[in-house]
Amino acid sequence: MTALTLDRITKSFASAEGRVEVLRAASLRVPRAQSHALTGESGSGKSTLLHIAAGLEAPDSGRVLIGEADLTTLDDTGRAALRRGQVGLIFQQFNLIPSLNVADNLGFQARLAGCHDAAFTADLAQRLGVADLLTRYPEQLSGGQQQRVAIGRCLAARPALVLADEPTGNLDEATGDRVLDLMLELTAEAGAALLLVTHSPRLAARCDRRHHLRAGRMDNAP
Repeated sequence: MTALTLDRITKSFASAEGRVEVLRAASLRVPRAQSHALTGESGSGKSTLLHIAAGLEAPDSGRVLIGEADLTTLDDTGRAALRRGQVGLIFQQFNLIPSLNVADNLGFQARLAGCHDAAFTADLAQRLGVADLLTRYPEQLSGGQQQRVAIGRCLAARPALVLADEPTGNLDEATGDRVLDLMLELTAEAGAALLLVTHSPRLAARCDRRHHLRAGRMDNAP
């Protein structure tokens, strides 16, 4: 089953010199239970493509399917509901809620989606190495710990699709490797699809498939 389909996506933005075309008929398909990496030079449109895949931005043309649902036919409310129920987002900036402790941050997305499972979330916390940090707040955590909590928050909602934008970009190499190990392991166990945006060919090589954006067009690698 296909978790994500991007079909001939185009996107441009206004600039002082006129319209700048960022994506030019970019297409990719991510089946369930597979990890796919998206690489490209800075400014190549990787984050824009990921935001379009999440329904956070609309393409100028093309189709975005999450499972069988076409995001381009939904209004803002419909896209938000689909994203809440089926899509998990992990960002480089962690985006934890400062006023919530680790336990509440971990359960936040699952509660929004109406699928909070305390036992499952506790198991995630244990496997992510944050079970002894549940009463701490984000400001009391290291970068690696915060990113582990962000991954747990995402996976606690059991999404069919995980979209990760440079999730190890703020971490040192050793910590980033451990975080990626956990992401790949946990998404594979859940049967979820993972689309990982990264600038690192080394990290991209860890995924099942690789895609490269060049001048707004997609080059695929096996």
